[in-house]
Amino acid sequence: MSVRRLAPDNIQPASFEWSKASLEKVAFWLAKYPEGRQRSAVIPLLWLAQKQERWVSRPALEKIAEQLSMPYMRVYEVVTFYTMFHLAPVGKHHLQVCGTTPCMLRGSGELIKICKNRIGEHHHVTEDGLLSWEEMECLGACTNAPVVMIHDYYHEDLDPASFEKLIDDLAADKEVVPASAIGRQKSAPIGGPTTLQDAKLYDGSLAKKIKIPNLPAKG
Repeated sequence: MSVRRLAPDNIQPASFEWSKASLEKVAFWLAKYPEGRQRSAVIPLLWLAQKQERWVSRPALEKIAEQLSMPYMRVYEVVTFYTMFHLAPVGKHHLQVCGTTPCMLRGSGELIKICKNRIGEHHHVTEDGLLSWEEMECLGACTNAPVVMIHDYYHEDLDPASFEKLIDDLAADKEVVPASAIGRQKSAPIGGPTTLQDAKLYDGSLAKKIKIPNLPAKG
């Protein structure tokens, strides 16, 4: 794993405070653990901080360490270990492109080239603040490769044309709907299912009627 460090001081905000909505979620997570075990909520609280600010700053780490009665260094160790946490600002629409073998075999290399051409290098944020991207390890949707995760949701079965259209919509700050670019249903074969196409095979209509003994009388 590569070394991960916090953003430089000139990018760090002066302070961090929970929003009202986040505070309610913080209270929910803290209540899940016995007294004295609140530090078990460190990952959920880091995730909440990222959801609120789109990244995790040093003041956020300090706030979480204080709330959980943890040494700052212990929180730092957690946030730098897990790559799901952004240690520097990202765009409003952050694209996470899977570059592991199944996705690479099905064309994610072309998607990465498009990201570099249209957005810039890893973690670069466009001037309008809308777009950034990074290459990820396996996202666990290999059947539907190549996959890009945006706002925690998967966009699957992408090719250069469909990915360009996706970036066009994001650059225009349009809402994008997570789905398969080829209309695949979940992880079904391309073109649709080829077996169990007769509904009678699984809807129970072919089952023999039986009488269950000792059922109570109706009414």
